[in-house]
Amino acid sequence: MKKIKMLLSGFLLVALCTGCDSLLEPEDDNHSTFNRVYEDPSFAEGLLIRAYTYIPTNDYRFDEPATDDAVTNDLVNSYLRIATGEWTAMYNPQNLWDNCNRGILYINQFLEIVDSIKWKPTDREINDLFVRRLTGESYAMRGLLKYYLLRNHAGYDKAGNLLGTPIYNEFVDSKEGFATPRASFAESLQSTYEDLDKALTYLPDDYGNVSSIPAAFSEVKEVYSYNYVLGDNVQQRMSGRHAKAFKARLALLAASPAFNPNNDKTLWEKAANLTAELLDGIGGVNGLDPNGNQFYLKAQIDAGNLTANDKKDQPEILWRRPITTGRTRETNNFPPSLYGNGRINPTQNLVDAFPMKNGYPIDDPNSDYNAADPYKNRDPRLALYIVYDGSKLKNTTINTRLGSGSDGLNALVNSTRTGYYLKKLLREDVNVNPASVSDQQHFETHIRYTELFLNYAEAANEAWGPSAAPVHSYTAKNVIAAIRKRAGITQPDVYLESINTQEEMRTLIRNERRLELCFESFRFWDLRRWKADLTQPARGVEIGNNAYRYFTVEERAYDNGYMHYGPIPYNEVLKYDLQQNAGW
Repeated sequence: MKKIKMLLSGFLLVALCTGCDSLLEPEDDNHSTFNRVYEDPSFAEGLLIRAYTYIPTNDYRFDEPATDDAVTNDLVNSYLRIATGEWTAMYNPQNLWDNCNRGILYINQFLEIVDSIKWKPTDREINDLFVRRLTGESYAMRGLLKYYLLRNHAGYDKAGNLLGTPIYNEFVDSKEGFATPRASFAESLQSTYEDLDKALTYLPDDYGNVSSIPAAFSEVKEVYSYNYVLGDNVQQRMSGRHAKAFKARLALLAASPAFNPNNDKTLWEKAANLTAELLDGIGGVNGLDPNGNQFYLKAQIDAGNLTANDKKDQPEILWRRPITTGRTRETNNFPPSLYGNGRINPTQNLVDAFPMKNGYPIDDPNSDYNAADPYKNRDPRLALYIVYDGSKLKNTTINTRLGSGSDGLNALVNSTRTGYYLKKLLREDVNVNPASVSDQQHFETHIRYTELFLNYAEAANEAWGPSAAPVHSYTAKNVIAAIRKRAGITQPDVYLESINTQEEMRTLIRNERRLELCFESFRFWDLRRWKADLTQPARGVEIGNNAYRYFTVEERAYDNGYMHYGPIPYNEVLKYDLQQNAGW
């Protein structure tokens, strides 16, 4: 009996040992592995969709407190901190290095598999169209992310070389790959152009259902197939027209003083021509949306609906995020009397940049500016974008003068620090009163046409002067005239007519850009690409007994010697021995 027991134990031991490998391997617990991308198209597409989540304009950054256009009553705000001396390579709320490079790596991984996925195995034509569109989107998105990397992180090294960023055109999964040195700015620029140009060989200008197949897709036989892949259901994805817009943005960046130290006119011409290609598609200056400077209000949002690229319904918006419902912007920025936190406080600097209704700057003898009544007869955009003492918001008079209650200067921790509150981007039909809250629709814009008009005006003026356009039917002056007329400047615009030199027009274009694009996260990087003074103190106004006392709210602690270029993250420099921009 003892021998039998020993034999049974031996057989059991052998049986167990022959299954040791399976015992040591974990059972399938339904966790996904990368192999799932080949079995599940939606899982594969998730690689590309993840890159979309890294687009910097998915949310308004409200980084104006880092400029001379605003301060904030949130005293731990990250942009306040960098404006007042804390901006370093280790503390950088304007860092896009990490997210943009993550997005690029997801795209590179997607490009390796896009041809191998069975997007529509039962229909070869539709399957091939998916491959084409998704490949085009990938190159366009990679170009977009490379553009933002250059804007935020390109700069000169200690030896005086203008550098871009490492170029990742393949998926990287090793330390050696991540240690790729920074390319020159010229090489990075070319790589970005190549991605955007390649995208244009795959993508239509716009998505949307068609009744006949576009010539660029002549290989497609069925209209149904085209609409299935490139129709209305993909309106918010990156299209050929969006890629062209980023090419034009890239060209303007490359032509700007920070990256064009010798003022090469051909770079300005390229920027003007690429931008005009987009503007010509909407009829040039005649295509300027008469309501475009109010794109965030109810009527314009309601008109947008699904068809973001339908120029008949929403001609101002070239590309936006999907419409969402909420009240966060209003909760953050309404004055305290309207139950808001009053976070963004426009500066006196910005208020002074708005001309009079007759078009003259307030310091011009012809302006009729009255220092004792400073908001009278001003450019209508001032009342549209900024709440000042005695103006209305939600049919409520907001008083910011001393002793006027919770909305008064420094009255509460959530009161204004400058004498002004934000109005632009907010919907007055939102209610943030806790007793009766109501939400409304909002969206964030990636690109709107007013920006492109201003981009063209800047580039055309630098290339050809204010009143010349050898290639196009409209000049820099024509564009600025249309924008100011839309704003409500009295016609004829005598001040604009008086401007004839490139230098005078440059000043006016930059000011119009400041007004039209305020609070949309342009000012911070505009000042840098222009190599303008970064140290203008943020000013405010104290109003008492009808007297206006102007004072400095915050100093700006930037170094004009090197802070026109953002830093490379300190940890990346340490890990991969990358060249840091000079000064950081």
